Amino acid sequence: MRPATPEHPRKVCVVVASRANYGRIKTVLQAIREHPALELQLVVSASALLSRFGSAIDVIRGDGFEPDRCIHIIVEGENPTTMAKSTGLAVMEMATAFENLRPDIALTVADRFETMATAIAASYMNIPVAHTQGGEVTGSIDESVRHAISKLSHVHFPATEESRERLIQLGEDPQQIFLTGCPAMDLLPPLCDEPLPPGLFQRYGGVGTEIDPSRPYLMVLQHPVTTEYGSGFRQIQETLLAIHQLDMQTLWFWPNVDAGSDDVSKGIRTFREQVRDSRIHFFINMAPDDYARALSHSACIVGNSSSALREAAFLGVPAVNIGTRQAGRERGPNVVDADYERSGILAAVHRQLKHGRYPRSLLFGDGQAGQRIAQALALCDPPLQKRITY
Repeated sequence: MRPATPEHPRKVCVVVASRANYGRIKTVLQAIREHPALELQLVVSASALLSRFGSAIDVIRGDGFEPDRCIHIIVEGENPTTMAKSTGLAVMEMATAFENLRPDIALTVADRFETMATAIAASYMNIPVAHTQGGEVTGSIDESVRHAISKLSHVHFPATEESRERLIQLGEDPQQIFLTGCPAMDLLPPLCDEPLPPGLFQRYGGVGTEIDPSRPYLMVLQHPVTTEYGSGFRQIQETLLAIHQLDMQTLWFWPNVDAGSDDVSKGIRTFREQVRDSRIHFFINMAPDDYARALSHSACIVGNSSSALREAAFLGVPAVNIGTRQAGRERGPNVVDADYERSGILAAVHRQLKHGRYPRSLLFGDGQAGQRIAQALALCDPPLQKRITY
């Protein structure tokens, strides 16, 4: 690769494919845009473009980032077949975008099927791939996808020391591994001591009981588990009934686009139609900063989102992790695990509410990841022919 200089800036193409992707990479986009030796290219794709998943594209544009390309690749159905087809379509469309944009390096996030498609297209086109959050252990198919992306990638930005060591064990070049922390942590330090802005929850509409931010509230975010396809309806019913029985005001966020999403969404809609006295308010999405604000003031976060293990640990928010989606993942002391049965979920939430706040954990970063990643992107010189040791 040619050296990155202000006279010859390195073109970094960042692919954002979901609302979660954006929250995990926002500060990197800012740091790349501000770096004198880097030129930001932005591709927005998949569920980030769809209104039923919160139109993350509107949030992205509202933050001042105008995409160079918008790529629609989601095949309707939210089942294993359409998930595989969406991956294939994404490979084709990403190849076209890369051919037109001609980036010097492609940056992709975490473990989603869109991330896999980005890594496949770029690596076959001899474009070095940079990958965040590699080396982590998780449940479902996500772990296999994450490690496959790591093997296709040339530059790695793990969030933890354990993840860095695992990448080395996978045979990746230690000189191309930069321990940066997770960029999602970068959003948190300014928000930790801020009060909630007036009208925050009303700004995002949604359906259900109005939330009084001056009183304790829960947050729930539970996604389908791809390898447990067909069980999502029953699983979400158990969580809904547990939270309803708890009788505490709750912010509930819509699931992501993965296989099984329709079953989870159906469970939520059925509950809303059958239960009229619930204290739950359902949201589709929030901007990353506002989600972090809401999380920082919550009494407990429940479900299977990685934000319960990552951001909540930094904020000291108690978390109840349900099921297998985050199985084996590093976590701070703020997390209690529960199975899919309502009695276990209810007991775990009661335990966490009784405990209250935890000490802050810097396991996933100290809030400086975006700057570190941008600097590494400017200085790295990854060889396309990887030298992998076994």
